[in-house]
Amino acid sequence: MAHAYTPGLKVAEGTIIQKERRLPLEGEVIVQAGATVKAEDVVAKADLPGNVQLVNIANLLSVPPEEIAEYMLKPVGEAVAKDEVIATTKGLFGLFKSQARSPIDGTIETVSPVTGQAILREPPIPVEVKAYTDGTVTETVPNEGVTVETYGTYIQGIFGVGGETVGTLGIAVASPNDSLTETQILAEHQDKILVGGSLVTTEAIQKAIRQGVRGIIAGGIDDADLRELLGYELGVAITGSEEIGITLVITEGFGSIAMAEHTFALLKTREGMKTSINGATQIRAGVVRPEILIPLVSDAVETVEEGKGGSVEGVLEVGSPVRVIREPHFGKLGRVTELPVERQRLETEAQVRVLQVEFEDGQQTILPRANVEAIEK
Repeated sequence: MAHAYTPGLKVAEGTIIQKERRLPLEGEVIVQAGATVKAEDVVAKADLPGNVQLVNIANLLSVPPEEIAEYMLKPVGEAVAKDEVIATTKGLFGLFKSQARSPIDGTIETVSPVTGQAILREPPIPVEVKAYTDGTVTETVPNEGVTVETYGTYIQGIFGVGGETVGTLGIAVASPNDSLTETQILAEHQDKILVGGSLVTTEAIQKAIRQGVRGIIAGGIDDADLRELLGYELGVAITGSEEIGITLVITEGFGSIAMAEHTFALLKTREGMKTSINGATQIRAGVVRPEILIPLVSDAVETVEEGKGGSVEGVLEVGSPVRVIREPHFGKLGRVTELPVERQRLETEAQVRVLQVEFEDGQQTILPRANVEAIEK
């Protein structure tokens, strides 16, 4: 049977999922291999060095830099409080003293007789890495992190903003063609991850933030609304670090695009279940996709034999579901009906490999293979 390889988005009803949970620097792993964890559990922690502040002791005391050591009241390594006097002159008959005070709570790290400055460091910043999903710790890397494995539903989006969050999945629209508007955001949606249909508006997102909604999954978003939400034009850098009070996962693209029926139906069957999402996206080298992860705790005892129960990632064959990712059919869904072996000449005179696609409305067309991506199930 003819087939081709192409980038694709995963839409898996049930699959084994492994997530690496790593610290940004060496720290402490606080769980052991084999441990059962919840998404909210801390699996590793570390302390980031605090910020430093420079205090020009020599200038404040009006003394030569090489003499500041004799005026210091606190030794190197000593803790200090904000506004505490850390150096002083003797003054004249105990009067007219010059003083240097600490601008922060922290510790004295160094005192330089060359520059006349003291370096004060703020307290360490604690960093905690959580499991992100309910599952089992299958591997630990000492001082670095762990791998958490679970069995569940896994769906990749095409674009997202905001970082990792966990909540109960809720369906806010009746069909994948419906837009998610502010009137559909209710007080009862607090702490939930809401599923919209074809479009989520800025007003809906802002109301969701006010209501304490943790995340929104929708088919599309207008680029103007996204720009208004972020307050700036989004470039090609990786997303996921935005602090906007909510995480967005867009499954289809920009504009009003109905969510794929299979994706919407699958999410609807998971309503009320604990769900983890991450909006981090990178479209350059080292592609990162936003994701939706729904652990199926009751099915955790099931196993999937390697090499069975699914298609090979990135493989297209006759019957494969695809999404068009370039104009003039951008966003349309269909199935591959033919995979010609020979290259064909386009209107641009380029010769490329093509495929024939039948869209959901029955229309058929020939497209370059680079214009589609596989929807993996």
